[in-house]
Amino acid sequence: MVDLQILYLGIMKDGRFDEKDIEKSDLKKLGVGRILDQLASLKERNLIEMNKDCSFSVTSIARHILWDNQIPLWIKILRILEIKSQDIDKIASFLLLSKIQIQNELEDLRKRQLVLMSPFRIEAGVVKMYEVLPNGIEQMKKATSEGIQNKPEIAKSKTEIWSIIEETIDEIQGLQEISEERKSKIIFKILQIKNKLEI
Repeated sequence: MVDLQILYLGIMKDGRFDEKDIEKSDLKKLGVGRILDQLASLKERNLIEMNKDCSFSVTSIARHILWDNQIPLWIKILRILEIKSQDIDKIASFLLLSKIQIQNELEDLRKRQLVLMSPFRIEAGVVKMYEVLPNGIEQMKKATSEGIQNKPEIAKSKTEIWSIIEETIDEIQGLQEISEERKSKIIFKILQIKNKLEI
């Protein structure tokens, strides 16, 4: 989370930040030792580089992780949630996007069972907190390694699939223009598919 906060600070300062910027931010609470360790770690991973005037610049590699337009929004959101559960406002802030854009994307990710929303009570009321599910982490890593842009299909639960099968069987049984023998054969094949799917 500290790595993300430092990189975000740099992005907000047009990719370049220094000691004074850190002192003016919430990062100062961490203390000098912790901040120096984090900066060294980011530098080792080529996420920041030190300039001649002792300021730091966010590298293109770091920008590519969360602030590159070529990276799909759903992957960026999952990357942030992999670090820590966040509310919509925080996610939107980190990604420099509107709350509406994030809200729509989060709802879609929730339907695809990649993120989980949990209400969290605070003094001001209830906040919706989002966390990435194991399937979300798996799909994100798969998309990153294979260069996939599209989200996985919305997974239908076994209950939903069985409901569709039952409705189809009822419709077949209600058909007048097909013989009972033909209906039985079609229904038998449908039930075979059901058994193959282990529903």
